[in-house]
Amino acid sequence: MKSLKNYIESGILELYVLGMTNVEESAEVQEMAMLHEEVRAEIDKICEATEAYAQARAIKPTVTIRPLLMASIDYSERLKNGEPVTSPPVLHNGSAVTDYNFWLNSKDAVAPENFENIHARLIGYTHEMTTAIIWVKDFTPPEIHINQIEKFLILRGTCEIVIGKKINRLVPGDFLSIPLFISDHVKVTSMEPCVIILQRTAA
Repeated sequence: MKSLKNYIESGILELYVLGMTNVEESAEVQEMAMLHEEVRAEIDKICEATEAYAQARAIKPTVTIRPLLMASIDYSERLKNGEPVTSPPVLHNGSAVTDYNFWLNSKDAVAPENFENIHARLIGYTHEMTTAIIWVKDFTPPEIHINQIEKFLILRGTCEIVIGKKINRLVPGDFLSIPLFISDHVKVTSMEPCVIILQRTAA
């Protein structure tokens, strides 16, 4: 019994639960768990404690994380299903809404009827640049960009983009580039969602 107690208290079970044991150690733990109910019970306790620790210290994602993550997954699936890779033009001060008609005229370039605050659809991705159509009903939370330059082209609706303390009131056709290291957020001012071409490029 003493040797079993020493085994349980050795730390090997914690390493096993964390996936940090090698093949031989993992096989040994699995064999001990098959032979001893105490080992199985201890592994269950460690799993529960590890999950509780992770939940207690989990960082709540901002409201923009989920729609952009879902858009990335959707884009990957579309490419797997045969959608050709395209290259949306780089946003700049002279950009026009018509520059993006190829993507805007797609039958899939619409938001679901009952989306929450933000919906996104990726239309281009490289390591250097991500381009998406974004629908915003109400607002985006404050963000500070340190390694990506964010640019907006307003397609429909109106909004205020606040950079630091400066309020930029934007209407369809307006372009705005967000500087690094300054907080920004979007507040929709139209009754309809504000639809935006969002482009992020590596700084």
